[in-house]
Amino acid sequence: MRDIRPEIRAASQRLDDTLTTVDDAVVRAPSGLLGWSRGHVITHIANFAEAMTRQVEEALQGRLVEVYDGGRPARDAAIEAGAGRSAAELKAHLREATATLLAAWDQVGPDDWERPILHRNSNLAAGIHATWRELTVHTVDLNLAPTADDWSPDFCLHLLDFLRPRTPEGIHLILRATDGTTWETGTGEPRVLTGNLTDLTAWYAGRTPPGPVTGPTPDLLSWP
Repeated sequence: MRDIRPEIRAASQRLDDTLTTVDDAVVRAPSGLLGWSRGHVITHIANFAEAMTRQVEEALQGRLVEVYDGGRPARDAAIEAGAGRSAAELKAHLREATATLLAAWDQVGPDDWERPILHRNSNLAAGIHATWRELTVHTVDLNLAPTADDWSPDFCLHLLDFLRPRTPEGIHLILRATDGTTWETGTGEPRVLTGNLTDLTAWYAGRTPPGPVTGPTPDLLSWP
């Protein structure tokens, strides 16, 4: 597989840069995710980074471990418990968690990527792509300066492929980007949408596109 660790490091740096000057008022404000403040999003990213670090470290030792002790209820409770911290505490937690995760990914050798993990019952190759998605999409969800316009073509095409299960049955979805890229999925009634690749990807990811998406948009299914 292509080594995307440079993209992971860049995404982590972009996230850190985005949060450099935020204060307590900013982290209390709503994020782009319904019902979550920016503090919720920051806490979620940090907690995800810690959970994925454990997935990586245990996999390298030939062991499987749950993603979050206590499952989804414990995950959600931890986000709620951490969201109200000060901006300084939130940023310190995030920086430490992401730095530790980057260090863990640096320990993965070329023969390790197929090692299994319990995150999505997948492997380390899928886990590093999940890290790419979490850092990149949730940076936009903070509803600060970065938008989906900052997403690279490689990331857009990866995210579109990951989200294929969102297309409803009976719909042949065709995305025609202004850069000449055409991406399609599903079978049935053709639905052709046009726009910038970043806008089309943001729409498919359930985010508000920075620019227009033209065409008859279907009601998408939930994230896989």
